[in-house]
Amino acid sequence: MLREFSEHQQKMRDELAKVIVGQTDTIEQLLAAIFTRGHCLLEGVPGLAKTLMVSTLANILDVSFKRVQFTPDLMPSDITGTQVMEEEESGRRSFRFVEGPIFANILLADEINRTPPKTQAALLEAMQERQVSVGRETHALPEPFFTIATQNPVEQEGTYPLPEAQLDRFMFNIKIDYPSAEEEEKILMATTRGESATVNKILSARAILNCQKLVSSIAAGPLVIRYAAQLVRATRPSDESAPKYVQELVDWGAGPRAGQNLIAGGKAIAAMNGRFSVEPGDIQKIALPVLRHRIATNFQAQAEGMNTDSVIQRLLSDIPIPEPAKMERSK
Repeated sequence: MLREFSEHQQKMRDELAKVIVGQTDTIEQLLAAIFTRGHCLLEGVPGLAKTLMVSTLANILDVSFKRVQFTPDLMPSDITGTQVMEEEESGRRSFRFVEGPIFANILLADEINRTPPKTQAALLEAMQERQVSVGRETHALPEPFFTIATQNPVEQEGTYPLPEAQLDRFMFNIKIDYPSAEEEEKILMATTRGESATVNKILSARAILNCQKLVSSIAAGPLVIRYAAQLVRATRPSDESAPKYVQELVDWGAGPRAGQNLIAGGKAIAAMNGRFSVEPGDIQKIALPVLRHRIATNFQAQAEGMNTDSVIQRLLSDIPIPEPAKMERSK
């Protein structure tokens, strides 16, 4: 089953490569989130194919996909749905719930920081409990369900930064950078020929749910769990294990959900590489996207040219990987 899963995810990468040039780390993190029931926040300047990447990913999965363009006048009911009054032939009136675009397997929340907090908060219950409450009724969302949001970090006028409580609901905060010179030439060559690549469906909704069960069964040993816990605790300035630079540069650190996401993401990375157990290297590989939106640096950090990524990378180099306890030889 693990070998079959590894082959499936490689096919998904091959299909995505028909449309998306490069971005191997981003694609790996998106797939890791899907196989662990996580949500993603994609951050990058305009024109880096954030929306194209998500829509192509939805095309290679045999699931429903909806895109919502977040604007300042968007209302919560525009996302969740609303009650509509209907009149029957007998003259009796009743309310019927009309589902909004959130009732899909993959929801693309495009430019999520363009809409006010009231509308942003409409996603909170859906992301955490995978359900929507409208009036007195609660409606379950289809399984699997993923929210993939995008935001542009360049323009800050007319934007509403996501509150920390909602940022914490995202498993990964993925920062997309500019392509390399070679990749940019490939992009220009592929997109200016007037041809469009077609991708094949790889996984159905049922197959994704089976993959999620498989990934959750990957073993995470005590050493890996201890390493993840030490890494998360070291981000908290009030913790006695936090290094001095964290106490000076960080206002608050990551909560227990960060550790849960480190272990879950590590399981996905291990499974995609065909391994039965998580290694500390898997935790290190996803530490940046898991922790960067859960740590708040202060003015002193900005004055020293340090951001959350710099703090995390320094922690990864400073915190040693726990060593297994040595077995005592019996006399």
